[in-house]
Amino acid sequence: MIGRCPVCGEKRLLSKAVGVCGRCLREDPKACEPYVEEARRRSRQIFRLPEKPPSDPKGIPCGLCVHNCRIPEDGQGFCGLPPGSREKAKVSWYYDSLPTNCVADFVCPGGTGAGFPRYAHKPSPEYGYKNLAVFYEACSFDCLFCQNWHYRVDGPRREPLGPEALAEAVDSRTSCICFFGGDPTPQLPHALLAAEEALKRNPGRILRICFETNGSMNPSLLMRAVDLALETGGVTKFDLKAWSPFLHYALTGAPSSQTLENFARVAEKFGKRPEVPLLVASTLLVPGYVDEEEVRRIAEFIASLNPAIPYSLLAFYPNCLMDDLPCTSSVHMERCLVAAKEAGLKTVHVGNRHLLWPGDYGEEG
Repeated sequence: MIGRCPVCGEKRLLSKAVGVCGRCLREDPKACEPYVEEARRRSRQIFRLPEKPPSDPKGIPCGLCVHNCRIPEDGQGFCGLPPGSREKAKVSWYYDSLPTNCVADFVCPGGTGAGFPRYAHKPSPEYGYKNLAVFYEACSFDCLFCQNWHYRVDGPRREPLGPEALAEAVDSRTSCICFFGGDPTPQLPHALLAAEEALKRNPGRILRICFETNGSMNPSLLMRAVDLALETGGVTKFDLKAWSPFLHYALTGAPSSQTLENFARVAEKFGKRPEVPLLVASTLLVPGYVDEEEVRRIAEFIASLNPAIPYSLLAFYPNCLMDDLPCTSSVHMERCLVAAKEAGLKTVHVGNRHLLWPGDYGEEG
């Protein structure tokens, strides 16, 4: 909605869930801090999650993600999970016919036939095959615009499952497994075990291992995941939410530093498998918040690592606590597309085109 930002006083496109405009979040974090902290508290209370990552001196250290929670024995981490081993997981899965709406479908084997015949069944989209989509019911971020927030309130209350159950779901028409969520980060040990077990049970065949993530995981676990993707023709997909640190925190409840550091780690291996991109970045264009300036800075960062890394700009759909914003406009998308290309990236893709609408938002200033 268009409203008057309480910090700058100008009419801006802003969401009640944040309370202030994107420009002020970027340019005047100190003045925005009270509004952001209230927004963060409200979000965490709605979903009955800890307001801050627990740091109990006597708590059980987790170490799986950027938050480094120390969780009380009867408590829960920032992600909502209790302390303990992550060899079992709160997880569900389903089959998606290929090609599917994967973030990397414009460059991956399932969507294009890239890497045929080693990594793809066909030199074209893999019609007739399917993806095993694995949804982890926890997340290390708390995005106010989360597109998959329903699992927090009305998802199945199943018992944690071991990796063998997931490996058994791979059948003869499954050509890739994608771990997403939520995010695989809080339960990444389970994902690694499940992937390894699935590959063990299916030797000598095409079975790509892919991860779609916010990138906030422990670096050592990340590189195990990356090695699995590299070996099998899979793709590691990072969602880079925003560039400006305080804007990123306002929208996600988490710092961006470890995500960017991890992205750079994976980028070092990008050239090892040129036929299928190992790494793909994406950014959701949240109206009023993630604009061409954010995209330009993200794209410059990606290009500084390797300009061949593919980048997908995703159109936003109003959801979760930011359901008072419109879908991304075509003008917004075009500005971001130009900014990403001007930053030097060779492959920039527009995702969710069907959500775009003509025109712009009518802000002042």
